[in-house]
Amino acid sequence: MLIVLMIISILLLIAVPNMSNNNDVAASKGCEATVKLLQAQVYAYEIEEGELPSHLDVLSPDYVDKLTCPDGTELDYSPGSGKVTIKSS
Repeated sequence: MLIVLMIISILLLIAVPNMSNNNDVAASKGCEATVKLLQAQVYAYEIEEGELPSHLDVLSPDYVDKLTCPDGTELDYSPGSGKVTIKSS
């Protein structure tokens, strides 16, 4: 019985850190996907309106629902180039 508990404990020690690493990777990939989505919607706006949006708020709610990453990270937008990037801290 003691051996079974020891084996389960070792498996938990291996599994728990891996699960937390996966959450970090998923959060960063979610932010990258949001940037790509917003970038595509900036171009869609440009095609429809004939000009780049002056700021990202123009895209909501007709083009996108959220203007931030799933983890709450803010995004930057350059109206001159139409480039969407992750805001540097």
